[in-house]
Amino acid sequence: MFVRDRMTPNPICGTPDMSVTEIQELMRDKRFRHLPILGEDGNLIGLVTQRSLLRALPSDVSGFSRFEISYLLSKIKAKDVMTKEVFTIDDGMAVEEAARIMADKKIGCLPVFNEGNMVGIITDNDLFEVMIDLMGARRPGIRMTISQPDRAGAVARLTSAIAQEGGFMSVFLGYPGQEQDTWNSVCKVRNLSKDKLEKIIHELTDTNLLDIRETTL
Repeated sequence: MFVRDRMTPNPICGTPDMSVTEIQELMRDKRFRHLPILGEDGNLIGLVTQRSLLRALPSDVSGFSRFEISYLLSKIKAKDVMTKEVFTIDDGMAVEEAARIMADKKIGCLPVFNEGNMVGIITDNDLFEVMIDLMGARRPGIRMTISQPDRAGAVARLTSAIAQEGGFMSVFLGYPGQEQDTWNSVCKVRNLSKDKLEKIIHELTDTNLLDIRETTL
């Protein structure tokens, strides 16, 4: 799965002279939280986020009326509050690499480029949707978490045992276990009952069933 598959293509962009009030209204009406700012030549020069908009407010607004605050914000421009150091990525990047960059840099979005042109934006909300799809959160079935030795053939024994009983594995993900040299697997199985799956797992040596539950929509 690549960034181009999950990004928002052709995102709405702003200009340096847009007022904070305009940006707030645009974000509210279009329901997004990140606005790329383009210069006169169409190049990306900054990014306005909800966090940067909050920084535009005076530190103490208790002495201002609502109308005074609106007037002050109308005088502040995007170029005054935008983040100028923006991390960007290529649309051919693997989506998990984009997620790693966002987590490491503690940022909520990445503008996406192709051959020097901005073609999209990927946000933390897009990555939440990726997680939902990968975990099969919208698919019914029996969800299991299983711990096995981290060695060749362990996963194959698990999948073969389920397949031999007619089970259909619609989701399968793995991650390192808490104990050394173990690997945990999260899978969702259809066509088999919870009791049948428990029996299959208990008959496999060196395989521990950590959790099993039925998920419905």
